[in-house]
Amino acid sequence: MDKILIVEDDEKIARVIQLELEFEEYEVAIAYTGKEALERYESDAFDLILLDVMIPELNGLEVLRRVRQKDEDTRVIMLTARDAVMDKVSGLDSGANDYMTKPFEIEELLARIRTQLKQKSAVSEPVPEDIGYRHLRIVPMAREVYIGEELVYLTQKEYDLLYFLIEHKNQALSREQIIEAVWGFDYYGDTNTVDVYVRYIRKKLDRDKPSIIASVRGIGYMMKD
Repeated sequence: MDKILIVEDDEKIARVIQLELEFEEYEVAIAYTGKEALERYESDAFDLILLDVMIPELNGLEVLRRVRQKDEDTRVIMLTARDAVMDKVSGLDSGANDYMTKPFEIEELLARIRTQLKQKSAVSEPVPEDIGYRHLRIVPMAREVYIGEELVYLTQKEYDLLYFLIEHKNQALSREQIIEAVWGFDYYGDTNTVDVYVRYIRKKLDRDKPSIIASVRGIGYMMKD
């Protein structure tokens, strides 16, 4: 459950936003002043902050500046009743990820929140490392397979099948398991499709060496160390 901090001195507006966010199954906290916002930020971890510019004690831009001194990961959407260009520029230059001018439609706010949280998740996901297997090098980020320095072209399904087998190395996998994982639950084709694609992969990647994909009699296939 993503956690959102609302920083808004108007209690009615803060409450409306809170109810909408909780309906969307976000965990929500509220701060009514800049100092309270920083205290909550220091004591808890938030995925996103909805930050009003005009708040008491410390204004939103100062709160944002102090947040950005500590981390660049927390997403911040600035909220303000003012629509002057310089206000927007100041917010974005200070590290805001997005900017909304009041009044706004709650549906648009929710859409922008979803976008920011998706971007945060994409940035925080670890980059998968290259996989070495016998004479192959598999690059998951690019969905590429190399023999030495040569890039070998695989179709999408050939790559998906190869990657599934190598992810489950040293496991004997039935054709039904492979079909379900690679082609999907709603695939109604013949399980012989797996045999056809294994032949395609062997033809492209074995290169007169012992096959990278071993047949398991009566079961299906596996890749061994």
